[in-house]
Amino acid sequence: MTSTHAQPRNVLGGALETCSCQPMTGWMRDGVCHTDALDVGRHTVCAVVTASFLSYSSAQGNDLSTPRLEYSFPGLQPGDRWCVCASRWQQALEDGMAPPVVLAATEISTLDLVSLEDLKAHVWSGESNPTGG
Repeated sequence: MTSTHAQPRNVLGGALETCSCQPMTGWMRDGVCHTDALDVGRHTVCAVVTASFLSYSSAQGNDLSTPRLEYSFPGLQPGDRWCVCASRWQQALEDGMAPPVVLAATEISTLDLVSLEDLKAHVWSGESNPTGG
């Protein structure tokens, strides 16, 4: 069975996996780090946020810890998975604050802004087979 439209792919070339539904993440709030033309931030990196990254992000003007009930946003805690903007992840990398990533849930267009080598160097320790087989 074939499809006429391409399925979203991850940075390893496989099917894009869900990042998180608890809390619900993604540009489209469907748990997946895929994007569309309206997503100027390119929310494609599935990150496992750390306390240091949350603090760093807040210092950059993006407070991800504080609940925003008007947006049904519960606020993130260390250990939560979240679709992070690829450019923010790259900036955090350059500043030594990049959080771990889940490669199977990080969308392939991320590679336009971030190298696969850098992503692999920050793979989440809970992910098996970071090389993709």
